[in-house]
Amino acid sequence: QALSQRTRTDFAGQVKHLLSVDYPDAETVVLMMDNLNTHDIASLYEAFEPEEAFALAQRLEIHHTPKHGSWLNIAEIELSALTRQCLDRRIGDLAILNTELSAWQNATNTDQRQVDWQFTTHDARIKLRHLYPKH
Repeated sequence: QALSQRTRTDFAGQVKHLLSVDYPDAETVVLMMDNLNTHDIASLYEAFEPEEAFALAQRLEIHHTPKHGSWLNIAEIELSALTRQCLDRRIGDLAILNTELSAWQNATNTDQRQVDWQFTTHDARIKLRHLYPKH
């Protein structure tokens, strides 16, 4: 579903759709989201009755992306692949766009590509030594 706005109610509606339509049988759905101010559990409580908001929230495991970091490279790679593989032409109809995006997403998820992180814990301890306590 494409959103024309990004309100708390829009986000809550998307979450409800995700949990009730896309993944109704999933015990827990893991969401990786940016830090937009509407991307939180409070949006569910603003949009729905407390009992429904609580039931939806209980099925979510939310992780917010860091504001800076190498995850952006991975996101940019995926967006570049999406652009090359799916959006390489003008699509003038929202329904067709949603169909194309859905097909691309299903194919990508089925492929289950992995990210091979090269930055190890050892590397982190060296590069980020100022973040680690001194003994």
